[in-house]
Amino acid sequence: MTTLSSSDTGVCQSTVREQLIIDHIPLVRYLVSKMSIKLPQHLDLQDLMSSAMIGLINAADRFDPSRGVLFKTFAEQHIRGTILDELRSYDVLSRSMRDKYKRLERELCKLENLLGRHPTSEEVAESLEISLDDYFEMLDDVHALTFISLDDSWEGDDGSPLCLADVLCEADAKSPQQQVMTMQLAEALGQAIDTLPEKERLAVTLYYNEDFNLKEIGETLGLTESRISQIISQAMVRLRSRLRLHKG
Repeated sequence: MTTLSSSDTGVCQSTVREQLIIDHIPLVRYLVSKMSIKLPQHLDLQDLMSSAMIGLINAADRFDPSRGVLFKTFAEQHIRGTILDELRSYDVLSRSMRDKYKRLERELCKLENLLGRHPTSEEVAESLEISLDDYFEMLDDVHALTFISLDDSWEGDDGSPLCLADVLCEADAKSPQQQVMTMQLAEALGQAIDTLPEKERLAVTLYYNEDFNLKEIGETLGLTESRISQIISQAMVRLRSRLRLHKG
């Protein structure tokens, strides 16, 4: 029987690491594209790509196959994390945007409790004492925050992260602790999504489960990309509020 020396083992591990990185570069491009939708135009996507590649490399360095987690799942979490860190360093989530988001979330929650159902866009605009066009503009303004908030993570008992987006996207194998959390969040998410207005429910499902882009969803629903963006933003505010309650 041939025994590998420590140097041979090191070379083998290095080769595996390099292959993992090469094989998952398309995943980096996909996640950057997915997370950069409707972000401010001044942002340099190449910088986001560089950060995402750092996340992929870190994932390859830290990956332990003995934990029973697929590398794609492990890498997605690290890549998202580095992209979010890069976005936060650019102050994409400005105080003004956060204030608008909190105001919108409070108003949606207040009206939902008052009406016993999800309020319409018209009702939210009226409650905010702004026009419907101004309300839609507000949704455009907080769009980036709604998607970034979705990628904020919980930590499992083993310290490993679990993103809400992972639940929506039905990511692959997770650790036992993450599987339990996924089941709990998936149940809460499913209940929350089921109560969304029809267009919001369909838009969210197509975007996350069917991997449609905004243009494709717009063609399916007969609406513009901008309107689809607003619909998903509104849905994300509703869902995020409910899931934060579930988390706390």
